[in-house]
Amino acid sequence: MLDATTRSGGTATATSPPAASIPPVAPVSPTGPAARCTRLLLSPWARFALLVALLTGAAATVLLLEPQRLLADGWPPHLGGAAAALVYAVAYGLCTFAFVPRPLLNLAAGALFGSQLGLGAALGGTVLGAGIAFGLGRMLGQDALRPLLRGRLLQAVDGQLSRHGFRSMLAARLFPGVPFAASNYCASVSRMGWLPFLLATALGSIPNTAAYVVAGARASTPTSPAFLIAMACIAVPALIGAVVAWRKRHHLQGR
Repeated sequence: MLDATTRSGGTATATSPPAASIPPVAPVSPTGPAARCTRLLLSPWARFALLVALLTGAAATVLLLEPQRLLADGWPPHLGGAAAALVYAVAYGLCTFAFVPRPLLNLAAGALFGSQLGLGAALGGTVLGAGIAFGLGRMLGQDALRPLLRGRLLQAVDGQLSRHGFRSMLAARLFPGVPFAASNYCASVSRMGWLPFLLATALGSIPNTAAYVVAGARASTPTSPAFLIAMACIAVPALIGAVVAWRKRHHLQGR
């Protein structure tokens, strides 16, 4: 049947029926051996195993290379001034990632570079090492470990770190008894943000780091006022941190 335009001598226009709607096709995930292997390698526990392997390898490397020999021979022999302090800050960060105690590194920074330059190198290495540990823990360990936070105490600690990240990390840095590496990885498992973590690390590490650096710089004169004041300043943050930890312990138990 022709429409009105055709009957009046015009050009016929064929009207096509509306196209049938095609339902969307759900994407099919690949099921081959390569796809299964990829999913296995990217699974949370596979990434956590990679983190454990990295930490084990870093600790073993420190034990085998014995970086303390560099301090005895002079660090580093072909650099001086700010360039040497920058290299030391990078090495400091990598050593803290490999579980080298920070007090030893702080004393060495003061002995090598003096109070001011040594403090800058030690603080830079502290923030760098904390950032490396936090980033690796967040990328490789958080997805595997967060489902394990089921106990009341673990959930309370996680909630404290997640909601009050800056305040909690600042207290942990002021308290010398809290292991540096442990606090980094505990923070990475929580939902603490990058900025509160790094800012609290930088600010909270100043008193204790400065005390050790000054003690290292004045170690040749242990009876000098600067050395005695530095040793006293090492005890003050420890006392403050102990009081904060005691109060937080009762707060967490109450929850």
